Amino acid sequence: MNNFARVFLKAKEEQEIQQGFPWVFDNEISRVKYRRNETDEWQQTSLEETLVPDGSGVEVYTKAGGFLGTGIINRKSKITIRIISAEHADKVFEDTYAFWEKRVFDAVNIRRTHYAENDSYRLIFGEADFIPGLICERYCDEGGTVYLVVQFLSLSCEVFKKEIIAALEKACRPFGIYERSDAGVREKEGLSETAGWIGKAHGTVITIVENGIKIAVDIAQGQKTGYFLDQKDNRRAASAFCHGKKVLDTFTHTGAFGLNAFKAGAKEVVSVDISEEAVSMVNKNITLNGASKVVKAVCADVFDLLKKYEADGEKFDVIILDPPAFTKSAKMIQKAYGGYKEINLRAMRLLNEGGILITCSCSHFFEPEMFYDMLMHAATDSHRRVQILEKRGAGPDHPVLLGYPKSEYLKCAVCRVM
Repeated sequence: MNNFARVFLKAKEEQEIQQGFPWVFDNEISRVKYRRNETDEWQQTSLEETLVPDGSGVEVYTKAGGFLGTGIINRKSKITIRIISAEHADKVFEDTYAFWEKRVFDAVNIRRTHYAENDSYRLIFGEADFIPGLICERYCDEGGTVYLVVQFLSLSCEVFKKEIIAALEKACRPFGIYERSDAGVREKEGLSETAGWIGKAHGTVITIVENGIKIAVDIAQGQKTGYFLDQKDNRRAASAFCHGKKVLDTFTHTGAFGLNAFKAGAKEVVSVDISEEAVSMVNKNITLNGASKVVKAVCADVFDLLKKYEADGEKFDVIILDPPAFTKSAKMIQKAYGGYKEINLRAMRLLNEGGILITCSCSHFFEPEMFYDMLMHAATDSHRRVQILEKRGAGPDHPVLLGYPKSEYLKCAVCRVM
C-alpha cells in the first residue's frame, strides 16, 4: 500500500473517466483519504478540508473503491484532478524522468510517421498525447533549424517542467525552446503568466516552409504559439480550387490560406485581418513569396467588409472563412451561432455561381452537429443551395482522444454554393 492520497468520486461519476475523459471536476469528488507517512493513520476529509498540497500526485477511485488512475490535484482549479496515468501512483513517481521521457518520445515518434524532418507541426497536443495541459509546436526554419514553442497551461504539467523540457531536448535536439505560457487560462490554475526563452536567447521571428510557401512566424508576439499549424492540410486542400480564381481569405492572421491560393495559381487574392500587426506580417509574407502582383492585404473588420462587398456588388470565386473561436464557453453558444451564421450567409451571397466556400470553426463548444446546422440555415437565409464536398478537421499532428471531445475541436467544410 503506497502513501499517495486517495480521492473518491461521488456515485456514478466514474463513467466518463472509464471512457477516457482525463479530468475530475471539484463537484464530482466526495472525499479524500491521505496520510503523511507509513506510520500515520489515514485521515478522511472533504476536498475543501484536505491538507494534500496542490501539485501532488493522487490516486482516483470510484465511490465503491475501484481504482481509476493517477492524477495531479489542484484545488484552485475547477478541474481539480488531471489524470496522467492509468497506473498506480508509486509506479508513476518511481522515476518521473523516465515516465515523461516515454510520453514525449511516444508523441515524437508517431509524428515522424507523417512528417519529414523539415516539416513544422504540433509535437504534443496536451491531453490527447497523455500530457495534460502541455502544448508543444515544432518549427523548422527554411535552413533546417528546429525550434520548439511550449505552453504549460496547467499545474499538472507545470510541476514536471524540468522533466518534460529535458525529454524534449533529448528527443528533438532543438536550437532553442521558447515558452509561451502567457495564456489567461493559467490564472484559473493559480499560475502566473510567463514567456521567454528557456536557456539561450535567439531571434523570435523565423521563416518556415508550408506546402511550398514561405511563412514568417513571430513565436513571441504571434497569437497563441505564433502560428496555426492545425490548418496546414486544409490550406493545401483549399488551394486545389483556386487556380485562375478570385479569392477572398478572411481572418487571415499570417496570410497562409491566401498564399497557398497564390501558389496554386489564383489570379487575385484579398487577405483580410482586423489586426494591424497581423496585416504587417501578411505583407512581409507576400514579399517573401513574390506575391505582390496577386495578393493584397487589407486591414478591416471582416463583418463590416463582407457587408460592404455585398452592397458594392463585389463577387468572388472562392471565399475562406477561418475565424477565431467565437465562443470559449458553453454559455455563449447561441451568440456564437449568430456570428458564424452571419459571416457564412454573407459569404454565400458574395460567391459566383458554383463558387467554393471553405468555412471553419475552431471552438470545441461549437460541436459538429451545430456547425453543419448553422451552415444549413445560412444557406436557407441566403437563398442558396450548398453541396458539402468534404468535411475536414485538424491534421494528424492533432490526434483525437476517445472520450475527450475537446480534442476534436476543428471543423472545416469545403462547400460548393449554387
